[in-house]
Amino acid sequence: MTRDLVSGGQKIHAPDDLNRLLKEIHQQAMQIHSGKVADYIPALAAVEPEQCALTLTTLDGEVFNVGNTDTLFSIQSISKIFGLMMAMDRLGDDLWQRVKMEPSGQAFNSIVQLEWEKGIPRNPMINAGAILISDVLVSHYSTSKNAVMSLVRNLCGNDRIYADEDVHASEKEHGHRNAASAHLMKSFNNIEADVDEVLDHYFWQCAISMTCENLARSFTFLANAGVCPFSQREIISKRDAQRINALLSTSGMYDQSGEFAFTVGVPAKSGVGGGIVAIVPDFGVISAWSPKLNEFGNSARGMFMVRELANRLGLSVY
Repeated sequence: MTRDLVSGGQKIHAPDDLNRLLKEIHQQAMQIHSGKVADYIPALAAVEPEQCALTLTTLDGEVFNVGNTDTLFSIQSISKIFGLMMAMDRLGDDLWQRVKMEPSGQAFNSIVQLEWEKGIPRNPMINAGAILISDVLVSHYSTSKNAVMSLVRNLCGNDRIYADEDVHASEKEHGHRNAASAHLMKSFNNIEADVDEVLDHYFWQCAISMTCENLARSFTFLANAGVCPFSQREIISKRDAQRINALLSTSGMYDQSGEFAFTVGVPAKSGVGGGIVAIVPDFGVISAWSPKLNEFGNSARGMFMVRELANRLGLSVY
């Protein structure tokens, strides 16, 4: 392993002890029955709600899986990280003139705050911010969807990753609040491309489907100063990796970001498909998935599993 780990005062010896620990945490999570699926998106409402998965991927290449880790699910807002990486690469520091990097203090789909702040989203992790990022991609890539998909497939080492067309269509049909945010930003001249094209990209991106293991592997570069630990290829600069992790720490878990930083202590991003990815710098990545969400839009079981694993292993960056 990359460093010694301590659980309950006793040193963890990988891989056997870690396998046992993940199984124990998964079994405990299965006793949690609170929450409900994201029924405002019909395609997500149809997902079997009792599924549950937990993956730990370390920078030295070890992978620990328990539960439904081979099941594809819609990553939803976790895809915002991929888009942000590409927008930062294209615009550099000019990006931060169009979107801020502050916690919102409002719901992830709030329109009121966007009106107050003249069409400039608080951060790239709320919906308005991610729609703004989609505008950057549509405006600066000839085929933005192909560019995103190529990046995702390369990062997780799987050419069979795809966007679920049923979820994409369901998002488009019921995405009225997101459309309102996009048109509001357009009225403030903060959307450059055609609004319908921007929204189509955003809904498509949210519909990307991955497994828990795909998800964990794809974000290991954020735990390794921007360098993929498997290929040793620089994905983004160390500076940009630090900035993305900082945004995830302050804004990645919706209105539960402060609590997550306080109780878990690692950068993380969730999605209303029930997925959570947590970055542990210099160590690896934890990913969890279970469709039932708490009142903040975060997976109830996923929150428990990530928090328990990080606390048992002493992984807080603070």
